[in-house]
Amino acid sequence: MKYLGLFMVLLLASLCGASAQVTVQVVTDQEQFLPGEALPVAVRIANRSGQTIHLGKDADWLTFSVESADGSVVLKTGEVPVIQEFDLDSSKTATKRVDIAPYFNISKYGRYTVTAVVNIKDWSAQVTSDPKNFDVVRGTKLWEQEFGLPRASAADHEQPEVRKYILQQATYSKHMKLYLRLTDGPESQVFRIVPIGPMVSFSRPESQLDRLSNLHVIYQFGSRIFLYTKITPYGEVALRQTYDYGTSRPRLTVDNSGAVIVTGGMRHNTDSDIPPTGELLSTDVVKPPQP
Repeated sequence: MKYLGLFMVLLLASLCGASAQVTVQVVTDQEQFLPGEALPVAVRIANRSGQTIHLGKDADWLTFSVESADGSVVLKTGEVPVIQEFDLDSSKTATKRVDIAPYFNISKYGRYTVTAVVNIKDWSAQVTSDPKNFDVVRGTKLWEQEFGLPRASAADHEQPEVRKYILQQATYSKHMKLYLRLTDGPESQVFRIVPIGPMVSFSRPESQLDRLSNLHVIYQFGSRIFLYTKITPYGEVALRQTYDYGTSRPRLTVDNSGAVIVTGGMRHNTDSDIPPTGELLSTDVVKPPQP
């Protein structure tokens, strides 16, 4: 019994020593998410041990757990892919970024915590981060439209798959944001949640589908500033541009060829433009994203 107690004391001291020499922190860019939205987290690992530590070789070197507000463990749907071998020198900090949403069943509204554990096999020690809180919140539906997925090729004569665009707004810490939810027709399957951008409370997004089922959205997100976004049927942002009010309000119109364009307002270039200013863009090709 005496030796068992001594072993436990030594083990605890070893683990506490590892925690003091190496620290782990979970960071998120935002603290509130919509159901089905990507949930990117950054794990910061700081090494102050005086030694180089070897990480990333095995799948269990970095693991995550998620709990709901009542303390129940959220079911895992798979292991977060983290294998990427590297050495972390003393006095250095490394950051591993992953999207944990596809690997946990985070489907209900409410508060959650995510915790990361770094396994340092050279020391036979584990270092656990403090829990990081986040909330899954409801969004307000502003607009929706069903559409048929374009043919993959001219030889494709099957009945088109039905999908649905849904524009939603959510308020995070008194700040409003516009999202696109891309689902199947009955909304039973969510293909993608696309954050479009911040918005003001009095904004009324204007939306239009073109002949290739691309969604065009323009809305006000500042005093006299508008954001125009084009999103493909696969949930890819193909175009993003910023417009000032100018002498008239920018609006969506359809030209003689059937293309949806912006008229009015005054375009100005920004660092968030997609594609970056000066790059050519093909407006007549819609391809599924590469796996």
